[in-house]
Amino acid sequence: MCHVPSSEFHMGASESDAIKEDGEGPVRKVVLHEFRIDAQAVSNAAFMKFVDQTQYVTTAEQSGWSYVFSGQLSKRQRRKLEGNRVMQVPWWLAIDGACWRSPEGFKSTIRRRMNHPVVHVSWNDAVAYSNWAGKRLPTEAEWECAARGGLSMQRYPWGNSLTPKGKHMCNVWQGRFPTLNLGRDGHLGTAPVDSFEPNDLGLFNVSGNVWEWCSDWFSSNWHAEASKSTRINPQGPANGAAKVLKGGSYLCHRSYCNRYRLAARIANSVDSTTGHAGFRCVI
Repeated sequence: MCHVPSSEFHMGASESDAIKEDGEGPVRKVVLHEFRIDAQAVSNAAFMKFVDQTQYVTTAEQSGWSYVFSGQLSKRQRRKLEGNRVMQVPWWLAIDGACWRSPEGFKSTIRRRMNHPVVHVSWNDAVAYSNWAGKRLPTEAEWECAARGGLSMQRYPWGNSLTPKGKHMCNVWQGRFPTLNLGRDGHLGTAPVDSFEPNDLGLFNVSGNVWEWCSDWFSSNWHAEASKSTRINPQGPANGAAKVLKGGSYLCHRSYCNRYRLAARIANSVDSTTGHAGFRCVI
């Protein structure tokens, strides 16, 4: 795990950079006490150990299905499952049998992806694993502070350019979303949890690869309302309908989901599962 010392940092994004409706801004000073955070997202191998020891059954396994990106399926599968598309986001399909063990549904396997981040895990699943491991999910502030790695007011863990000097630093979409992924970063789906260079604190893949669950309830205005003074160890709103996820994923592209920036955030319900969301833990 990586040590994050007690510190004050600037959280959020400026008005010119932020996606306003997501509640990224304003930039505010936040004080955090020291903590430790996993260097990597929880892998399939680590999650398998948890399941083997506890016989835990995930949300997706209980429901019998999960959401899979259409590009991860064959043309034959896509034609057969045309009626399973999500109306507002037709590149997502509800796939029977999709779960952490079988990311693309029945007959798919993680056998060659043991060092990839576990996906198709709900917030509830992430909490269950964290409790078993003697850890917890990070607050949004802890996650963003650790992801910044000591850099202030930068878009990414390495600076403000997504590909400095043409170098790919993270696993995101290159090409034309959602129909053409050129895979110039070397990956068309999830990447191993130790891919690319870590940030200055030693964290891997805090931009792209998979979204990561945080402990906070999501609000699009709570930060703005509570940002007039320095805040200490913020925990987020007291309640809500969905939880915060941070970091972006391999499906993020500037034309659609410009959310691989460190200040970016999305929301999802505690029982939601998809093929591009995972988590890491803190103590």
